[in-house]
Amino acid sequence: MQTLPIILLSLVSVFSMGLHAQTATDIVTKSDLQMRGDSSYSELTMNIIRPDWTRSMSMKSWTKGKELSLVLVTAPAKDKGSASLKRQREMWNWIPSIERVIKIAPSMLGQSWMGSDFTNDDLINQSSIVVDYTHAIHGTEVFYNDNTYVIDAIAKPDAPVVWSKVRLWISKDTYLQRKVEFYDEFDELVNTMKTYDIKQLGGREIATRMEMVPADKLGNKTEMITHQAQFNFAIKDSFFSQSQMKALRD
Repeated sequence: MQTLPIILLSLVSVFSMGLHAQTATDIVTKSDLQMRGDSSYSELTMNIIRPDWTRSMSMKSWTKGKELSLVLVTAPAKDKGSASLKRQREMWNWIPSIERVIKIAPSMLGQSWMGSDFTNDDLINQSSIVVDYTHAIHGTEVFYNDNTYVIDAIAKPDAPVVWSKVRLWISKDTYLQRKVEFYDEFDELVNTMKTYDIKQLGGREIATRMEMVPADKLGNKTEMITHQAQFNFAIKDSFFSQSQMKALRD
């Protein structure tokens, strides 16, 4: 008479475990949502650091879902008004000094964005890591006292991406990306990004400082600091347009 309840309890336990099991893709998707939400707005400073000089830029950034993003440079004066737009698979740069919109061809995705160590792909196509890659859990590690999943993301065949492999260290607690390594088609490490200074902004925890360091350029790095952020607000798809990109002002 006791057998049936025990079996039922076991089945419930197994079923509950199944509900809570996370795949590598689940973790990467949660990480992307944690960093961006359904929509996001942020104000940032980018510091491009070289062995003998440093250059700073101020920016504003908007995103909606995985398909829409817009970045506006607000300082210094010579770069002010420059903007980058992504809609679905298409990307453009607006150069106000020559009043010209330049479409970013797939061959340009790996080029430096505004002379920094971030590529066009890194800055305005970040959600690509969810849809253009397959994911597998590589292991677990501790990064700055943060327990993380280590996940390998491998580019799908014919995916329009720069990196053939991306290794991510994602916090088990916050789902923030704490470290990311970017590899080329020869499986050579090209760039490493690390994130620091976790703070509450816009009602959620985010990493307010990230550093991108190239593997083969000693003393070079680019630092991105987030000062303000908002998430999950109403914004129309029409905001993410070439006309808006050209019309935006500080």
